[in-house]
Order: sequence, then structure tokens, then C-alpha cells
Amino acid sequence: MKDIKTKIAKKLAGSIEQLSWTEIMDNLEYPPEPHMGDLALPCFKLSRVMRKSPMAIADSLVDSLDIDVVERCESKSGYLNIFIKKEYLVNNVLKTIVEKKEETGKSNEYAGKTVCLDYSAPNIAKPFHIGHLRSTVIGHAIRRLHEFRGYRCVGINHLGDWGTQFGKLIVAYKKWSSKKAVEEKGTEELVRIYVKFHEEAEKDPSLNDLARQWFARLENKDEDAMELWKWFKKISLIDIEKTYKVLDITFDSYAGESFYYDKTQPIVERLKERNLLIESDGAMIVNLEEYNMPPCLIVKSDGASLYASRDIAAAIYRKETYDFDKCIYVTATAQDLHFRQWFKVVELMGYEWAKNLIHVGFGMVSMGGAKLATREGNIVYLEDLFSEASKRVLDIINEKNPDMEDKEKKAQDIGVGAVVFSDLSNNRIKDIDFSWEEALNFDGSTGPYVQYTYARACSVLRKSELSEKDINMKDIKPEHMTNDDEFTLLKTLSLFNEKIDQALRDLEPSCISRYLIDVCMDFNKFYNAHSILGAEDNKKFRILLTAAVKYVLANGLFIIGLKRTERV
Repeated sequence: MKDIKTKIAKKLAGSIEQLSWTEIMDNLEYPPEPHMGDLALPCFKLSRVMRKSPMAIADSLVDSLDIDVVERCESKSGYLNIFIKKEYLVNNVLKTIVEKKEETGKSNEYAGKTVCLDYSAPNIAKPFHIGHLRSTVIGHAIRRLHEFRGYRCVGINHLGDWGTQFGKLIVAYKKWSSKKAVEEKGTEELVRIYVKFHEEAEKDPSLNDLARQWFARLENKDEDAMELWKWFKKISLIDIEKTYKVLDITFDSYAGESFYYDKTQPIVERLKERNLLIESDGAMIVNLEEYNMPPCLIVKSDGASLYASRDIAAAIYRKETYDFDKCIYVTATAQDLHFRQWFKVVELMGYEWAKNLIHVGFGMVSMGGAKLATREGNIVYLEDLFSEASKRVLDIINEKNPDMEDKEKKAQDIGVGAVVFSDLSNNRIKDIDFSWEEALNFDGSTGPYVQYTYARACSVLRKSELSEKDINMKDIKPEHMTNDDEFTLLKTLSLFNEKIDQALRDLEPSCISRYLIDVCMDFNKFYNAHSILGAEDNKKFRILLTAAVKYVLANGLFIIGLKRTERV
């Protein structure tokens, strides 16, 4: 539909001199009802610049769209309603999807450009819980959106593998754990003793002093401290990688906090050279009052680096290493001020590429209204959530199709898909109060519904004695589209490229999730009302239409990170 809108906008620009064709294109809408047309131009905003009533403007434009894509136009209540020719959808939209197949939705528009994406970033020695899921799946979907437009993507997992919590963990390990317990239980044991540390520190504050001493030893590269830290990190990464394997996610770099903690001194020197550093209570800060922000802390009073200085060091390293065109950070909106502060500091340091640093925020995850917190033990492990989701799907399979091949693997693919889709169907900015019932709901507009519809399209094509390869597109005529269900479905399929562009522009994966539901609803309505393989005159057309659904769903599922199940 993007090509159609472009043609229409360029033609209308000849009659609307006050606006460019791109501005006209931005104003084109999709009417809520078929009788209102396939596209509409609301003329209310135009009335101010054209000095006519919206009705008069719409009336004057009715005869201006004498182009091959338009069937007719109508003026209704200040709207120019535009009806698209069916043959254009058949000869162009269907033909393009069937010819591009697995490349449907892809373009090289931004080939040669590089984007770094910093997402997931779990803390070492802490559980991978539902709070980390958001950054992980939102970030990876945004990565795939960029890949679909030709970007070279560098996925970075900026691990939380440094900080005072490691002093606490070393103290906790020495007091309440053992090598055997950690090796047997992994991250679960590290979490147990971390929680216990905070419980005990409430009663004995001297434990915090001891933890600070151990972290100081770690910063000074004390052999015992370094050995324990590396071991905790190794144990944690084993468990973290299990989750990434389930989600089919890989990263290009695991350089985390520890990689940059000793790379901050050049930043301090550059800030001093530019007279940006100010001493405040022994700490070093950059005053951002002029920009309506609190000061950005660069160095603590004890000389230790802070998140901001390490983030700046990481950004400079990434620019030097990858020469990115933009660098995206996917974290909670609660961190928005932190990013705005250090982005501004990078700009003040004289780096013009600071404008290419982008923070993509998302809403917080709570549980029963309470914030997730490891130290209080208020967490839901992703491993447990995925396991429960898979079990529920397996129960359904055993009830309805006990002889299904590879049913445990399919149960996991569908169960995990339900959890991921549940997250990605929400606007990323929205806060989520986690509920087991909602996360594992398989009815309605869900991941399993999309995966099942994809499997249904695959099943139709498998059962057909005619493969799409056997069908010549030249044999498909506009008159083979005989009903509104087919027309509506083809129109929805035509929106795929536009939805990818919208999702990329807004960095909003939920655009794709909601679009896939629309495709599924339109296909299932068509499937339930009309015979595909039993059709007489338009069987070939319906097979190709089903193939087009398969390709769009396949790539849409890939973008949001759900497995494509061809048999359910």
C-alpha cells in the first residue's frame, strides 16, 4: 500500500500546491469501514491553508486522481474517500509478495549504515527474571526491524558485571555458601545468599563495611577477589545463555561494566580540559542546570567511576570500534534522566555524534502492584515462566493431538511464543503488572493464535496438489478475486512494508504484533467462509493468496522473535 499511497500523494500534489507530496502522504488515512473507501484524505487541516471549507476542497479533488491505481473517489463530509482498483492489488501486491517469498518486507534502504543496539543487559549473579524479558525481546525485535531495512546491526549485551553488589556477594559466599552449593545450584544459590546478605545487613550494618572492603579489593585487582568475581560471572553466564537459547537470541558483544571501569580516566581528562568538571562534596560532577537537569556525577568522592562515566566510555569505544550511525539503548523509562544527562555530557565533550545516541524506554514490570526486587526475593524466574507455559501447551496437545510428532519442542515454541507475544503486543512504554493468567492466556489475540494461523496456511499449501511454483502469475486475473473477504485480506497484506517502516520509525515492535493479528483475523475469516482447494475458477488465485499470507506471517513472526511452527 505504500507504493499506492505514494502515487496518490504525488498526483494530489498537483492540485494542492500548499503541501508537498510527502505531507499529503502523511495525511492519508485508512477508513474504518469499507464503504468509506480504501484510503481517505481528511480536508479539515487543508481548509486553513487553502482558505476553503473541507467539503469544498474534497469536492474539488474528486476528479483529480485519474491514475491507474484508483477506481473512483467520493467526497463525503470533508473527506476525499479513495477506492483502489482490485486489479492493481492483484497485479502488484500479490505478485510482489509471491515473487519475493522469504524476502517479503525486506529492503536495502539503509545498506552501508551501522546501528549498535544495547539491550537485555542482565546483572551477573542475579536471576534472569520477567523484568529482563522486556529489554531482551523489545531490543531484539528492534534489531530485526533494522536488519529488514538493510542496516548492519551490532547487538551488545552490556552485562551488569561490576559494582558494590559483588563485594556483598563475596561476603555472603564466604559466610553462608560453598563451592559445591554454587556449582550444583548455579544462579539460584547466588541469589539465595544475596537476599540473605540484605536480611542480615539489616541487623548487622557492619556487613556493608565488609562488602565495601571486598569491592575495593576487587577494584585493586586483588587475586582472591578477582578469582571469585570471574567464577560468579562464569556460573551466571551459563544460566543466562540457556535463556537466550530458548529465545533464539545471540549477541555480537558481551562487553559489560567491567570492560569499561578502567577506561574512564581519559573522559575525566577531556572534561577537565573543557572546564566542565566541578568538585562537589569530594565528587566530580558536570553541572547541567542550564539544560534543566540535575548534575551528572562522573567520579565518586572515593575516586571510583560511576555508571555515567562508564556509559560514556562505552559509547566512545563503540563509536571508535563500529563507527555506528546510531546507537540505541533499550532500558526502562525510569532511566530516562540518566541517559539524557550523559548524552548531554558527550555532546558538551565535543562529540557531534552525540545526537545519534538514542534511548528507547519501556514501562516497568511489577507483580501484584509491587516492584520486582532481587533483594526482597520478589521475582519470577524466566526459566520457571517458560517451563510453566510449555507445560500448559503440552497438556493441550496431549488432550487434542497426543500423537503429534516432536510435541515437547512444539509445546516449548508455542509456550514461549505466548509469553513473548504477551509482552510485545503492548506499547513498550506501558507499565505491566505481571499476571500468570494473562501471560499464559492462549485465547484471543495471542502468540499461539498467530502461530496456529501460520500453521494453517502451511497446511493448506501442503495439501494442495498444485504448488505455488506450478502457478504462473500471468494466469491470475483481477476477476479471480470474487469477494470482499479476499479483497480485505489482500489490502491487509499490502500494509506489511508500511508497518515495518512505522515500527522502525517509532521503535515500536507492537506495531508488528498488532498487524499480525489483523492478518490472522482476515485470513481466518476468508478461510472459514470460502473453499481454497475446492474452488473451481479461482483456485490458483486462492492458493497464491494463502502463500502470500504464509510469507507475511513468517517474516512478521521472525521480526518479533516467535518460532514458525508449520505443523500444530
